[in-house]
Amino acid sequence: MDTTPSQQFRKYPFGFHDRIKYPYRVKPGLSLKTVEEISYQKNEPEWMKEFRARALDFFKQRPLPNWGAPLSTINFDKITYYVKPTEGVGKKWAEVPETIKNTFDRLGIPEAEKKYLAGVKTQYESEVVYGSLKKDLADKGVIFLSMDEGLKSYPDIVKEYFGKIVPPNDNKFAALNSAVWSGGSFIYVPKGVRVNLPLSAYFRINVARMGQFERTLIIADEGSFVHYVEGCTAPIYSADSLHSAVVEIIVKKGARVRYTTIQNWSNNVYNLVTKRARVEEEGIMEWVDGNIGSKISMKYPSCYLVGRKSRGDILSLAMAGRGQHLDTGGKVVHIAPETSSSIISKSISFDSGRTSYRGLAQVFPKAEDVKIKVRCDALILDQESRSDTYPTMKIDNSGATIEHEATVAKLGEEQLFYLMSRGLKQAEAEAMIVNGFIEPIVKQLPIEFAAELNRLVQLEMEGAVG
Repeated sequence: MDTTPSQQFRKYPFGFHDRIKYPYRVKPGLSLKTVEEISYQKNEPEWMKEFRARALDFFKQRPLPNWGAPLSTINFDKITYYVKPTEGVGKKWAEVPETIKNTFDRLGIPEAEKKYLAGVKTQYESEVVYGSLKKDLADKGVIFLSMDEGLKSYPDIVKEYFGKIVPPNDNKFAALNSAVWSGGSFIYVPKGVRVNLPLSAYFRINVARMGQFERTLIIADEGSFVHYVEGCTAPIYSADSLHSAVVEIIVKKGARVRYTTIQNWSNNVYNLVTKRARVEEEGIMEWVDGNIGSKISMKYPSCYLVGRKSRGDILSLAMAGRGQHLDTGGKVVHIAPETSSSIISKSISFDSGRTSYRGLAQVFPKAEDVKIKVRCDALILDQESRSDTYPTMKIDNSGATIEHEATVAKLGEEQLFYLMSRGLKQAEAEAMIVNGFIEPIVKQLPIEFAAELNRLVQLEMEGAVG
């Protein structure tokens, strides 16, 4: 039975690009003048302009990470840091320029909004071009705006929380985002309000050598619930693009936030993201993080459990084919007592791809009665692919209960033989094994998004094995 990969690139249905005449774009390269120009174009308050300038200094001072995927090939001087696609944010799809609207039509966003979303934000290049929120949620006080609109409409709230969960000097790419951020989402859910349908954002890069740096801030007040889903794609170019987002989430007492990502960047995008949540007493933070695309990804959603009986759960999926290195995982930091967490990581390597799990489980000295479970499972589909695991445990309280499991498996001939003896073709048998492997991740998604993730996985697998 032949299970050798065919060594061909994956099919990528979102690699098209549009011919757009942009109202404004800065010249490539990063300088204080670039940062000030972005702030000027957005008519921002002085404190934000100063925040950006400080962040640029931090970025210049910080070296590139010397661990994880290699990043030395990024040429920061050739990246375009701000492209304005339209003159404003559309409240109806008819208000979005036709070419851009057609792109989101091809991606299925308007149809998804009609069927199963409570609100949508779509970002094209550096700005949100369309936004909606169901009236009944707006009447309950739910706020769902672009980050730029949030800064203008709720400056005091933004100033209180912006850059507090992820400080601008946290790491080199958080500093870069803080200096040149544009777009993203601002969400506030009032006390006791449940947003039963997901809020969604979709991010699209169109220009070659583009940098997209959205900033997302979510505040879930006491006893509230919200599920936020994001997706992303980009055209295929010979030149590389950079996506470096920052996400900050505040989970108040008894609140629950679920943040789902289905990342499907093209194979010329560096995806370098910082995502972090602060979870207060009896709060729950859930990260569901699916990573399929990009050239390189480095992303580790984090939960800082600062309140008694708070909980953090991270489900991470990485699927790497030829030319991809996905270095992903999660971090849980237990600061308060009676807190609990889990990290479940699934990775699939095929067609010479490489995945890495990188995780942190930390328990502070005063965090009594902590429970942590970490499980890392890797599936390698051929001899040329690779998977690595880099778990870190920092446990400073002897009363903590820690579980850690890890498995590495190959696509077994016995499994294939058994399934094929039951009448399945080889490609069907391989797909069944892969689908069973990722099932713990998929079952956590709303049914529509689960179907989309399964479809993307099938596209990845076509021609890659068998």
